[in-house]
Amino acid sequence: MQLAGHELYDLHELTLSCVNSITNMGNFMIHAQDPELKSMIERHFPFHVRDYNMKVEYLKNAQGPTKQLPIPDLNPVLQSFTQSPVTGQTVTPRTNTQTFNDQEIATAYLLTLKRAGREYAWAAMEMSHPDLRAFLEDGFRMSSHHAYDVWQWMVQQGYYPLEPASQTSQNTIGGIYQEVPEQNPAATAPVM
Repeated sequence: MQLAGHELYDLHELTLSCVNSITNMGNFMIHAQDPELKSMIERHFPFHVRDYNMKVEYLKNAQGPTKQLPIPDLNPVLQSFTQSPVTGQTVTPRTNTQTFNDQEIATAYLLTLKRAGREYAWAAMEMSHPDLRAFLEDGFRMSSHHAYDVWQWMVQQGYYPLEPASQTSQNTIGGIYQEVPEQNPAATAPVM
């Protein structure tokens, strides 16, 4: 398979992003103090290495890898999906630091995963080759599932606020939209 020009440059940017993620994760594994956070990063690390190696294979050989990117399961651990189990912690940027604390490690990792996920999704929409598109879609799902793990840990620690929407807001916004019948929807569309 020959890569299209835009595919080559998108893969280059995504591969450079992997270099950043892997390098940071290596640092995070050394400095994380919370055993659960450290274990989570260690569990995620091989997925990111595999992802990086697969991109290198695409870049060097212009053909798909011989292996598939594994997609981790989505593992919900929170008891509530609308309320934090602990009170939120305050955040103040530190301007002179040698190492990150666990909150800073988790925040940096979460934001890296979110950015990578957006980039995977955007690049996948531009791919002309179906195998490359599917690979980047898998990269998005990997990033999304890992981000969910980190986010849940942050919620449990009080580092990421989670609260329910007010019923009034939900009723107001929900009341704006009306369902469209799925049988022959064009026949019931309002005329403007």
